Amino acid sequence: MHPDVERLTALVAPPVPHRTVDWAAIEEELGTPLPTDYRQLVEIYGGGVFDETIWLLDPACPDDDYNLVAQAVERADTLEKLWETEPKPTQLETSGARALPWAYIEGTGAVLYWLMRPEVEPDSWTVMFNEGRGPLWEHHDSSCAAFLLAILTGEADTEYFPDLPADEHEFDSNDDILE
Repeated sequence: MHPDVERLTALVAPPVPHRTVDWAAIEEELGTPLPTDYRQLVEIYGGGVFDETIWLLDPACPDDDYNLVAQAVERADTLEKLWETEPKPTQLETSGARALPWAYIEGTGAVLYWLMRPEVEPDSWTVMFNEGRGPLWEHHDSSCAAFLLAILTGEADTEYFPDLPADEHEFDSNDDILE
């Protein structure tokens, strides 16, 4: 198990049972492999919300608002329109660089993306945070599981999660929320 995912499961109890995902089909649809830590997060937790704040997108979720593939398409369209009126973050100005969403922040419009760059393997993708209703982008030199863990423990270098860390951690599964 990825060490950051292992630390996360010790901090936030995952639901049971664990799920099986057809990663080959998902990755074919997205046109890219996905990071190991993200695949493990989805297999262990499924989609849902950490500490009522960070929604992990799930490629198998039937609701497009919480589905990784559907959000990848929607966010790509949104960002394309955004770049017509706002400058791209410098990290995305490299030829072939793009942002792929993996989570969003409850009630804020903020989105967590992977920074995908040519010749960078998925396990080396880093995190981009966009405040969603404004021009701020932050780049974090960490994987999605490491960033999620840093936010939940209060160790992340960002001001955009004022209600975290929580005194007690919880994960609410889409399976329970979207019944």
